[in-house]
Amino acid sequence: MHHFYSVIIGSELLNGRRVDKHFNFINQELRDRGLTHAGSFVIEDSPALIQNCFNMILQDPKSIMFCFGGIGATPDDLTRAIASEVFTGMPLKLHAIAKELIEKQFGVEAYPYRINMAMLPPHAELLHNVINQVPGFSLFNRFFFTPGFPSMAWPMVKEALDKHFPMQPKLYSTSFVVESTENDLIDIMEALPKELNFSSLPRFVGEKRIVEIYLAHPEQALVERWSHYFRNAVFKKGKTIRDC
Repeated sequence: MHHFYSVIIGSELLNGRRVDKHFNFINQELRDRGLTHAGSFVIEDSPALIQNCFNMILQDPKSIMFCFGGIGATPDDLTRAIASEVFTGMPLKLHAIAKELIEKQFGVEAYPYRINMAMLPPHAELLHNVINQVPGFSLFNRFFFTPGFPSMAWPMVKEALDKHFPMQPKLYSTSFVVESTENDLIDIMEALPKELNFSSLPRFVGEKRIVEIYLAHPEQALVERWSHYFRNAVFKKGKTIRDC
C-alpha cells in the first residue's frame, strides 16, 4: 500500500497573508479514491526545511508525494533545485519540451526569467497546466510537483492520480461510543488485528468521559467480526456502549 504525503510550501501561508486550500483538496481526493494520506506538511520557503522534508519522505520506500508551490521563476522559488538534489542527486537541466511551452506561452517575455521554469531535474516528466501551459513535473511516478495556485495545481494532481493510482475499494466502517476512559479499553484495542483501520477519540460530554471507536477495512466481514468482539469485551467490563 502506498503512503501519500503532501508538502505545501509558502511562507505566506504561515504568516497569514494567504490561507491554505491544498490540504483539504488533496485529503478529500485521496479519501474519495480509497487512498491513505500518511502525512501533510506546511512549511516556509526555507532551503534547509524543504530539503529535510523531502529527505524524510524519501526514506519511506512506499512514499508518494504531492508538493505544492515553489516551482516558479522568482528567487524564493526553491523547489525545483532542491527536488533535483534530493531525488536525483544531479543539478537542474533544461527540459526541451518545457522550454518550448514557455516560449510559446510568453514569446519574447519568456526571457530572461520565465524560461528558468524550464530548468527541471533530470528524468522529469511534465504535468499539464490547464491555465497557462507552464508545466509542473514529476519524478519516477512517485514525486509530483505543482504550482501554488489551486487552479493550476489541482488538475495536475487529479491527472496524476487517475494515471498512476487506481481507485481502491472503499472502506467499510463502523463507529460507536463507549462511556469509559481510553485507559480502561487498551487491552481490547491491543487485540485488534494490525490490518484493521482503527482510531480512538476520547472526549468529555459534560463531566462524563467517553471514547469514540472507529473501525474500518475493505472487507465488511472483518469489520463486523471485530466490532462484535469489541462490543462484547466492553459489555463484559460493565461499560455502556451506544452507536454514534
